[in-house]
Order: sequence, then C-alpha cells, then structure tokens
Amino acid sequence: MSDKTYHVLFICTGNSARSILAEAVLNHFGKGRFQAHSAGSHPSGVVNPFALRELARLGLPTGGYRSKSWDEFALPDAPPLDFVFTVCDKAADEMCPVWPGQPMTAHWGVSDPAAVDGPDERRSLAFQDTALVLKRRIELMLALPLAKLDAMAIQREIRDIGQH
Repeated sequence: MSDKTYHVLFICTGNSARSILAEAVLNHFGKGRFQAHSAGSHPSGVVNPFALRELARLGLPTGGYRSKSWDEFALPDAPPLDFVFTVCDKAADEMCPVWPGQPMTAHWGVSDPAAVDGPDERRSLAFQDTALVLKRRIELMLALPLAKLDAMAIQREIRDIGQH
C-alpha cells in the first residue's frame, strides 16, 4: 500500500455547492489518503448555506470552506494536483488553467442543486441528491487500487466513474 497522499481538485463555476460537497466528502472518506480541494472558474464568494446544511446532515465538518478561484491552484506554491474533476457542465466547457504536474482529469457532472427554486424542503432534497451522487462516485474512486494501476488505467476508471 502506498503512503502517497493524492491531491484532488473539484471544480465548478461558482464553487458554492457541488465542488464544496465533493471536497468535504472526499476529505472525510479519503481518510488521509486524499487531500481534497475545491475551486470555481467564477467563484460566487460564498458557500451556499444548503451545502453546509447537507454536510451537517451527513455528519461532516461544516467549517473552513470558502468559495475561491481556480487560479489559486495554478500558482507555484499550490499543492501538486494528482486529479482534477469538473462537477458541472459549464466549468467543463471552460478553458482551464494549466495545472502544475499534469494531473489526471475527468468530468463528473451533476445537476446544480443551487439552481433549484421553491420551498426549503425541495431545495434540501436537491442538495441531498447531489451529495449522494458525489459520495457514490467518490466511493468508487476510493475503491480503485491506485498503487497497482498504470496511469492509463486510472484515467479510464475515473472517466468511467463520471458516467455512473
């Protein structure tokens, strides 16, 4: 078993909901094997309160999250990224910065729970659904024997996970 800690960046346009949820879930279930981060191509500057409520509902930490630009992760002092996942279709279509270290990339698009209107119960359900999809994908990734797979196999597997 490798002692390597994999650095993962989840990207969405606003970095207020989906990417925050994915960051929290991977940091919790990755148990130190993974260090997750999140960022946005056009950060909103705030974390959606429904995302924080969903994290609390899942029993995950709710503090320390912030909406930030993906530019932070292209700087020389940024953590070396092993994986970059876009979790919204809009960010996937944008021109990304050049990531140091040439990380593996995949698109894990999920619908935007922050775009759901209506009563709080309906909005909360949308965040629960999104968190569940991301959690399932992250669990599939965590089950991969990364130390035993070559780069092409890992790239294929993480792209396939996004299709589930």
